[in-house]
Amino acid sequence: MSVSIRLSRGGSKKRPYYRIVVANSRSPRDGAFIEKIGTYNPLLAKDDEKRVILDGERAKHWLSVGAQPTDRVARFLDAAGVKERSARSNPKKGEPGEKAKERAEERAAKLAEAEAAANPPVEEAPAEEAAAEETTEA
Repeated sequence: MSVSIRLSRGGSKKRPYYRIVVANSRSPRDGAFIEKIGTYNPLLAKDDEKRVILDGERAKHWLSVGAQPTDRVARFLDAAGVKERSARSNPKKGEPGEKAKERAEERAAKLAEAEAAANPPVEEAPAEEAAAEETTEA
């Protein structure tokens, strides 16, 4: 049986409240669980000590017997000093999608056209005529 440490949602609509539970990985999210090891209230301020309440000893026990924490729970365990979590790097996460890139290119093209229309290029005398004028003056 594979065991996971994950969040189980409670609370009413638009007012989430989570229990940090150890459960069979095949059981439903809010279904049966083996043990409750903490709580998480995302509505509290980030610096509030009651936002995440976690029993570190029980978490260590379940990790030692092979329980796999979800990403969010792994963050909580790292903050509590129970389990070290490696930092993830996703450089493409902040990159805009294809449609957004197309819209940006269209905006840049329209802006360039507007600038060209507002500032017509100043016509300069061709280089040959300028050279002819200099020779007549000399």
